[in-house]
Amino acid sequence: MNIDLPEKRYYKIGEVARAFGVNTSLIRFWEKEFEVIQPKKNSKGDRMFTPQDIENFRLIYHLVKEKGFTLDGAKKKLLFDPDVAKNNLEIIARLEFVKAELLKIKNVL
Repeated sequence: MNIDLPEKRYYKIGEVARAFGVNTSLIRFWEKEFEVIQPKKNSKGDRMFTPQDIENFRLIYHLVKEKGFTLDGAKKKLLFDPDVAKNNLEIIARLEFVKAELLKIKNVL
């Protein structure tokens, strides 16, 4: 999944929800369910997500929405095999990039 977010220190919950194509309620729910997501809160109480939180969301999104894991299954995967899950996600992202480049070449020909 390609996440279209600018390089920033912190992201608001609406930006994160739009980037992943989900509701803000799902972002808040995953924040409660997964310990790896720990947004900072400003003086108004607004959640401010770091790039590390975005990477964790990307991994959770991949496991739950794309791979079909249950929330408990995704929690266990992140707890017992966090490096394997991250590596798999990186490999998939690279393959998607290669596929997109090949499709561009095909369209030029």
